[in-house]
Amino acid sequence: MALPAINVRRKPRQSRARITQEALMESFVRLLHDHPANKITIREITDLAGVGLGTFYEYFSKKEDLIALTIHQHVKSNAEVLKSYAQSVYDLSTKSDFQSYLQQIIHFQLEQIQAQQFLWAQSFLLERQVSSIETYQKSYAMMVEMWQNMLKPFIQDDEQLKQMSLNVQRICYGFVSQTLLIEPEFKDWKVLEADMVQIINSVISIKKQIF
Repeated sequence: MALPAINVRRKPRQSRARITQEALMESFVRLLHDHPANKITIREITDLAGVGLGTFYEYFSKKEDLIALTIHQHVKSNAEVLKSYAQSVYDLSTKSDFQSYLQQIIHFQLEQIQAQQFLWAQSFLLERQVSSIETYQKSYAMMVEMWQNMLKPFIQDDEQLKQMSLNVQRICYGFVSQTLLIEPEFKDWKVLEADMVQIINSVISIKKQIF
């Protein structure tokens, strides 16, 4: 998914400052379970986090900046987990089967999303309210680069690697984001996974024929 624009007044450099910033983000997420984002006030966030209103403005100029950073940290954290998992799959694999490898990564990715389905659905919705087109472009490029790192062991040609990574990101982001935007409480994850794998396998087959 795209990462939102982030305008943070103060970047926490000490552990105490990081804890405060994380507390504000966690408080927003907790409140989000009971109220829509536009109904949550900064005062409610700071009260739940146990900090003063002035502390909020040390880190953020407005609520939207807090939302942006919350989404950014959520996506970044999940991307790091996915890359770590992909590396472990590759290291433990006894055979170099690209399609099997990719299917395992997608399965794991969907499991992670399903485990935090509410937050992902909210993130896809909120990012459209706080992100600019420039941010989408930059963050999309970052996600494609993530796929390049994971697919590189199987694709040596740079152009093929870039194109395959772009297509995988298009499929994964498109299927998941559109599904959760339309149906936040979506349940047919096995069907969605099968459809995604089928499309990706078709792309792989076409690329093999071309190259």
